[in-house]
Amino acid sequence: MKADIHPKYHINTKATCACGAVFLVGSTLPEISVEICSNCHPFYTGNEKVLDTAGRVDRFKKRAVASAAKAKK
Repeated sequence: MKADIHPKYHINTKATCACGAVFLVGSTLPEISVEICSNCHPFYTGNEKVLDTAGRVDRFKKRAVASAAKAKK
């Protein structure tokens, strides 16, 4: 194997989130800045919102019922 071809691996890389949370992770970079983490992501915090923009689900259901009725005829 060739020597000195791999980047230096930092065991205690400081990862800073936009929300202010700081984590220690392993990386080839000495410091990492991220926009979202498990402390502020809606999926992990339980604040996830399902948006039904302009009644898309209702329109889909209405079309499904109409096509099922058409298929029966």
